Amino acid sequence: MEMIDMVGLGLAIIIFNFIAFKTNKRLTANQIIHIWSFTIAAQAVFDTYVDAKYHGYWYFSLEIDWKTVPALLLLVPPVNMMFLNWYPLKNTHLKQIPYIFFWVIGILIYEVITLLPEPWGYFHYGWWNLGYSAVLDPLLLFIVLRYYKWICKAENKLLTRDK
Repeated sequence: MEMIDMVGLGLAIIIFNFIAFKTNKRLTANQIIHIWSFTIAAQAVFDTYVDAKYHGYWYFSLEIDWKTVPALLLLVPPVNMMFLNWYPLKNTHLKQIPYIFFWVIGILIYEVITLLPEPWGYFHYGWWNLGYSAVLDPLLLFIVLRYYKWICKAENKLLTRDK
């Protein structure tokens, strides 16, 4: 594996993880483990079809290779941590909807950056395009949010049961 091909990915992983863990004030270790595992599992299932089977997009090359593993394990989970950590849970939908909108814009901008030539970029489109991401990203953020709320509810139930 040539590390020079992975400059953009490596920088993103370092920056996203640093910010996610340095700024976290809300998520417990248990919630982080759940979000991290859920994110990896969901992305692996989705990528199995869209990437590996149908070649909608891919990381680095069309082949399944080890260079993709850091993107799958270390890139999206800290982004989901940041999204949840700063999510305005106690605010009205009037504040929550713009929050999601701005996150989608940020994710789309980052996706465009990943399409740059190597060593900065590492993502490639087949039939996929930014429009699909623009439609799917709000849904994915909503799913992560619902999963987080479910985990919180389960934790609270466990904590109140033990008292």
